[in-house]
Amino acid sequence: MRTPVFELHIRPMFRATDKAHMGFAFDLWDYDDVVANADDILARLQEDMPPPATGGLWPQEWVTLFQVWKDGARKRLDLGTAAFALQQDSTTTAITATGTFPAAGFEGWLQLESETETSKTYVLYFEAPDTPVGGLPQSFSLEESYPSTDTRSVFIHSSAGTQPLN
Repeated sequence: MRTPVFELHIRPMFRATDKAHMGFAFDLWDYDDVVANADDILARLQEDMPPPATGGLWPQEWVTLFQVWKDGARKRLDLGTAAFALQQDSTTTAITATGTFPAAGFEGWLQLESETETSKTYVLYFEAPDTPVGGLPQSFSLEESYPSTDTRSVFIHSSAGTQPLN
């Protein structure tokens, strides 16, 4: 079984209604809050969370996945660093991130994080290998594209923070 990752496997299981119901105690979409309260969250998932009025209990495989994550490395993605470029032609706008991974075996990608009517924000994620890999860090060039008819402002969320790209 692949090592579960917070942003890929755990956070998506918490629905907006779950987040709203637990907001008085902690933020289910925040890695640090979930780590700090993982034992309590698991106990509630095994007993009565979420309540039937808001969707009911998680399937057992979700609870098991959360427990595997909690009892394991509590892995999460890293925010990457890169040089970014925005290029547009008559049909496509492309965001390119180029750089070098922090160590051998890392993978990375650009992912749409949020969007509004006027802007969209992409995040640069790096994922470390489950076990260290020998060798030198590899260079990368990652690209995300969308139709050039989409003229919203573009922001990049990386280890340097969130900055406009255009």
